[in-house]
Amino acid sequence: MKALTWQGKRDVRVEEVPDPRIEEPTDAVVRITSTAICGSDLHLYEVLGPYLKPGDVLGHEPMGIVEEVGPGVTRLKPGDRVVVPFNISCGSCWMCDRQLYAQCETTQVTAEGKGAALFGYTSLYGSVPGGQAEYLRVPHAQFGPITVPDTGPDERWLYLSDILPTAWQAVKYADTPRGGTLAVFGLGPVGQFCARIGRHLGADRVIGLDLVPERLAMARRHGIEVLDVSELDDVPGALIDLVDGRGPDAVIDAVGMEAHGAPLGKLAQTAAGLLPDKLAQAMTDKVGVDRLVVLKAAIKAVRRGGTVSVSGVYGGEVDPMPLMEMFDRGVQLRMGQCHVRRWTDEIIPLLSGDDDPLGVMDLRTHRVPLVEAPEAYEMFQKKEDGCVKVVLAP
Repeated sequence: MKALTWQGKRDVRVEEVPDPRIEEPTDAVVRITSTAICGSDLHLYEVLGPYLKPGDVLGHEPMGIVEEVGPGVTRLKPGDRVVVPFNISCGSCWMCDRQLYAQCETTQVTAEGKGAALFGYTSLYGSVPGGQAEYLRVPHAQFGPITVPDTGPDERWLYLSDILPTAWQAVKYADTPRGGTLAVFGLGPVGQFCARIGRHLGADRVIGLDLVPERLAMARRHGIEVLDVSELDDVPGALIDLVDGRGPDAVIDAVGMEAHGAPLGKLAQTAAGLLPDKLAQAMTDKVGVDRLVVLKAAIKAVRRGGTVSVSGVYGGEVDPMPLMEMFDRGVQLRMGQCHVRRWTDEIIPLLSGDDDPLGVMDLRTHRVPLVEAPEAYEMFQKKEDGCVKVVLAP
């Protein structure tokens, strides 16, 4: 089959790889009909190469049709249309019983000190072949895949794999009081959904911050108040002034480790990328190589006693944090990989009607064949051609 493989920094290629097959009784094989490029895929494209090896298959936002199931899978059958969550969880361990699916103890990558295994996401998370391919082996299919109706285009359901529940969790963690104000740093795909979900769940005012014109325009279409950060000298100060002189009740960081405007962080990431893999892994995992400009701005902008919710991915272990300010201002901080299946039952009814309250049909800007994935990665990273979200068609 054809699959997108990692070959080196900013070097991904579509190659022929062996077809997946049933290996365990709880496996399924899914024929992929749509698979998206996630913003966190760009971390692999740019920063996290030391944890990949040439030939690794990327991608963790897939959906398609069940082709085959193992004898331990009774809830699915060939022909079912499913969305595959990006994290692999068993559904029955101690963590899963508490709906902490991203920490599944059955698939935890304990050798690396990490949580549940992920599709297509480095040796840190199990080196499981990903879904930017024609077919995908799905472990723990007795629990993971989400069955969706046969009707409607893929984009109606595809984002259940990651970015829609990720945004839902971020908004839930932000815990904006009804009638309050939520600010969202970063209006990429997750940030777009955070802003829309914030409105849907009762925030009176949602302010989105970005510097890409197409992202700002998309948010405006959905009734979001926007700020172009390239026009602001003091982003936290502007937000505080804008919201009663005290700042938003909650702030979401939907950007993460590769934020713009952090030259020292970028320098550290570049330096790590020049080292041999073992040294680069140690530097990335044990030293602060994140760009923290957005996270620090979020902490400074939120009102006293407010909440900062982090959905953007960070990777350093000794990142310097403004703890005195956080403590003095009583800031609450919540974060973590999304527990996808914890939220999907709440979200699916919103996707089933014709009104599309979360605007899932207004996110994808590009749908291209899988064979054009390398060009699509470059376009997405450089934010060219108005690119906000890319869906690949195997």
